[in-house]
Amino acid sequence: MVLLTAGNERPTKTLATAVRDWAKKEHVDLRTVTATGSVDLLSAVDKAIGMQPDLVVSAGNMLIDPLAMATPSHLSQQFLVVGAELAEPTHNVTAVDWAGATFRGEGLKMASSYNPASFTMARCAASVRAGVAAVLSQRTGIVVWLDES
Repeated sequence: MVLLTAGNERPTKTLATAVRDWAKKEHVDLRTVTATGSVDLLSAVDKAIGMQPDLVVSAGNMLIDPLAMATPSHLSQQFLVVGAELAEPTHNVTAVDWAGATFRGEGLKMASSYNPASFTMARCAASVRAGVAAVLSQRTGIVVWLDES
């Protein structure tokens, strides 16, 4: 599995920590690709794909537009987007969202109001578990919605 990250804001850091914690607990081989700036976003996505993992997990709203460009050209690669979603995902992209975490790219309205405080460790951990379960059960190309209750 490859964790693809971009950005230093708290929601991205919390998501990345949740992915790392899950991978350690489940004994998953995890490699990380971190985009160093806005000009590096697409090349970071390409690098993650080039590693040929079973799954690329993205954390960071800055990655949504580059993923929207790259994922349709790599249909055999599975992607999991946590805390955001692609506006028009292909069958190889699964997303997990909740109220407060529905960024869909520049210029597109969110399904709910963005709330960085909604990115709690518990919610991020649940999103990783739910997203990986969806991919493993071949429920891909969908948005998994986490209920707040």
